[in-house]
Amino acid sequence: MAIARYTASADTTITNAFEANLVQRGTGSNMGYADSLEIFSIYGQESGSNGQSQELSRALIKFPIATITADRTAGNIPVSGSASFYLKMYNAKHPFTLPQDFNLMVVPVSRSWTEGAGLDMDEYKDLGQANWGDASRNVAWTNQGGDYLTASNYNVHFAQGYENIELDVSEIVERWITSANEFINYGFGIHLTASQEAYFSSSLGTDSGSVIQNTVGATQSYYTKKFFARSTEFFFQRPVLEVRWDSRVEDDRENFFYSSSLAPAADNLNSLYLYNYIRGRLVNIPAVGTDDLLVSFYSSSFGTPTGSALSLPAGGGVVANDDTNATASYSSAGLYLCQVALTAAATELLEIHDVWHSGGVQYYTGSFYPEKIPTYDAAPTFNRITSCTNLKKKYSPQDTSRFRFFVRDRNWSPTLYTVSTTNNPTDIITSASYAIYRTTDDYPAIQYGTGSDRSTFLSYDKDGNYFDLNISLLEPDYMYEVRLSFYNDSIGAWQEQPQTFKFRVEE
Repeated sequence: MAIARYTASADTTITNAFEANLVQRGTGSNMGYADSLEIFSIYGQESGSNGQSQELSRALIKFPIATITADRTAGNIPVSGSASFYLKMYNAKHPFTLPQDFNLMVVPVSRSWTEGAGLDMDEYKDLGQANWGDASRNVAWTNQGGDYLTASNYNVHFAQGYENIELDVSEIVERWITSANEFINYGFGIHLTASQEAYFSSSLGTDSGSVIQNTVGATQSYYTKKFFARSTEFFFQRPVLEVRWDSRVEDDRENFFYSSSLAPAADNLNSLYLYNYIRGRLVNIPAVGTDDLLVSFYSSSFGTPTGSALSLPAGGGVVANDDTNATASYSSAGLYLCQVALTAAATELLEIHDVWHSGGVQYYTGSFYPEKIPTYDAAPTFNRITSCTNLKKKYSPQDTSRFRFFVRDRNWSPTLYTVSTTNNPTDIITSASYAIYRTTDDYPAIQYGTGSDRSTFLSYDKDGNYFDLNISLLEPDYMYEVRLSFYNDSIGAWQEQPQTFKFRVEE
């Protein structure tokens, strides 16, 4: 599982816009329970002694950082530097004009605020906090329109106006988690840039009541941009903080190759894992904890290690040529990873044993069957058939489930001997990604992560490819389908596979 989502814990719109009478402003209005958030700037709707009028609307949004921190402590999301946090907000269509070619600032709020229970976004009749003037009851903003840490900000461009926000805010979130330099989670403020919020200049050279002095502002309007709020009925349109990380386990025990002079050094390395499952869950080896292990390799005699430990070439967990131990590092709870290359002897070994040990104690002995890296006299093409071997018809939102796949070349033709003597091993796909779509409307509930974050890459082990999924990411009472895409090195492109795998999510 390499994706987690945290829905906003509070959000609201604050505004100094005129009410319908174009005399009074909605500065005391609260919109905390509204199903959308609104951001706009209106210039010159009214004229007065201070020139043309300015009307602004801004959004405030907050996420449950305490829950995220607890999940990190529990090991549900990885440590700082191993995960990325994305602010995701979704465009809400409306019948009004939509500005184009504008920028929104996403800025940390510097003061605690109250969401409130207002709904009215048209006539501003629902009063309460937070609003344009007050952060919470009996606590005014230091500055009209909200207090922000302007030194830390993000800028998001909207070319057409209807775009969503998908913004990497990892730096700010990590500071919230650690409360670095008293950097406290009060959420984000979202508003137009100073150059696109409306111009206003007071004769006093200061803010004028609820109107912000802005001498670099625009003399045109940007009306209006809306996002769905956390109160929306649309499950996948709620604003979320999405955490992504690379959780792949790439275990080459069933995909182990001898070194080749034709391959770069990195491609000659193989990964092997020790899985310390105790009563069905992965736990650290008590005497080892998060420390390193050593791994030695032996030839096999009647299924057991024999002779002296094999000499290993430098690379991966091997410091120098002819060392007989490779270092295995801690990967995650109960997982230890060793990367090693093996050079084939004059007489190739058909079976090799890996012995994991530390301080004179042997913790695990495994085995694998190395092969030569295949070579081709022409660019290979693949036509594969995939099945999901453990797919269920329905899942509960409370489930975290592993989806495991069996892959074979469509043209595979086993001999009678092969069929009778093997368990038909699966092909290992070293670069595979999954996506999940809602079948009713083809909505991408989870999109392919084939970019730098690799959050939807499939893991693999001796039993083939798999991924883990927290079913709570999906809206209940709908049918979904899993789609797979494999990377084809021969053409340098991803190829979506024809087989899909459908299931329902039900409470």
